[in-house]
Amino acid sequence: MSTATEQPSLPTLSFDNRFANLDPAMGSRLAPVPLPDPYLVAASSQVAGMLGLDPRMLQFSEWLDVIAGNRVPEGAQPMAAVYAGHQFGVWAGRLGDGRALLLGEVAGHDGSRLELQIKGSGPTPYSRMGDGRAVLRSSIREFLCSEAMAALGIPTTRALAVVGSDQPILRETVETAAVVMRVSPSFVRFGNFEYFAHFNQHQTLRVLADYVIDRYEPEIAARGPAATRTGASYAALLENVARRTASLMAKWQSVGFCHGVMNTDNMSILGLTIDYGPFGFLDGFDANHICNHTDQQGRYAYAMQPGVGEWNCFALAQALMPLIGDVDLAKQALSAYRETYDREHSALLLAKLGLRSAHPDDDTLMSSMFEAMQASHADFTLFFRRLSGVNPDDASGDGPVRDLFIDRAAADAWLAVYRARLATEGVAQAERAAAMNRVNPLYVLRNHLAEIAIRRASGLSAEGSPTSERDYTEVGRLLEALSSPYEERRGLEAYAAQPPAWASHLSVSCSS
Repeated sequence: MSTATEQPSLPTLSFDNRFANLDPAMGSRLAPVPLPDPYLVAASSQVAGMLGLDPRMLQFSEWLDVIAGNRVPEGAQPMAAVYAGHQFGVWAGRLGDGRALLLGEVAGHDGSRLELQIKGSGPTPYSRMGDGRAVLRSSIREFLCSEAMAALGIPTTRALAVVGSDQPILRETVETAAVVMRVSPSFVRFGNFEYFAHFNQHQTLRVLADYVIDRYEPEIAARGPAATRTGASYAALLENVARRTASLMAKWQSVGFCHGVMNTDNMSILGLTIDYGPFGFLDGFDANHICNHTDQQGRYAYAMQPGVGEWNCFALAQALMPLIGDVDLAKQALSAYRETYDREHSALLLAKLGLRSAHPDDDTLMSSMFEAMQASHADFTLFFRRLSGVNPDDASGDGPVRDLFIDRAAADAWLAVYRARLATEGVAQAERAAAMNRVNPLYVLRNHLAEIAIRRASGLSAEGSPTSERDYTEVGRLLEALSSPYEERRGLEAYAAQPPAWASHLSVSCSS
């Protein structure tokens, strides 16, 4: 193994460009636009390990150039995928990778196949008058949240590293450029299918569907080769996607995650969280919270996400109808969404409350809980985390939870009912608390934490005043805290605290 001071040679990655070579209609081949003088901002040692890489390699020029798009690895065939979609519920026509390039698919350390994509690599035929670049601010946010979601156990694309550059980029203000290398089993989205269906390219639609089945749906593929597939196989594909999407929505809701732009072109066919733009985790609970200030109608508010996920599956079903052919088959497949969501969301809530079995009155218990939280805007993450200290036999443990409520009487009333419900289960307090702390995170990527890391990486203090140099260490410290979100650790108290007053003024948009 090389020492820290030696520059290791760039390993030969064995690229399998299966998607790029599937059909010329899948997208456009082009090279990335070089990023001047790239520097490493942060890297994920865990993702490096997934790829069989020594994470120390990422700080050297050979790898910086690969991540920045200045060097195309041997065997890669960069391409921008074409897709379409519904944006805020309205058909948007042709879209596509406007600032991202798929380099290809490589073998992971465990034998799995992973696609590498660079985001911020310059304009493509699908940039729609954009510059094809990403800025440091949004790139740090995507890097951190990709890894934070994975640590929470929520399906997501991953991020190997983010590199920056002094190249100026104009958004609402002048910012600096950056590129994120994203890693995923696939970047295929609902919008890929919508594109070929809308433009009546049904043969290509079938090629894409068969590729997804053969690559990611072994049980369906085992029924027979592509040439013999009937509408039932494509309905089975739709059902699996609906189940995965419903499961993802349940997990989002359980940790208070808001995506912000749940357009169909931002929905993964594998049920992964994808395309981190104006996202956010709930601070004070508000079922109607809108994390994207561009979303003026609140279509993608927190409480709307499960319904939007189902709507998006209906849009996918419409795109697959040329292959399914039978409306009843499609409806039956889609029915899996609601059943899956209701079952998984209920199970997650029971676990978060430390309840092992369902009870007829649990719906009332949960609805009254959310009503009290809403009225006081109780901190979502801390509320569930602190519930582990509630003892059915002793109300003295209620204090940390009560402190999150403006209306203490409402909190006391609910806590009394909750303690009585806990008593029916007969589980030892320590055992229940440990189980609850395994499902209720202490550290999530709150907006103010990301903002502090971004400011320091941009040469500003945490308060926003200029400093003498850029400091990327806070990105790394925050990544470390988020890498074990359920484990309380000494010295990380600031990452588990309620947000400061100035955080209420933070906002994110589609440029984020």
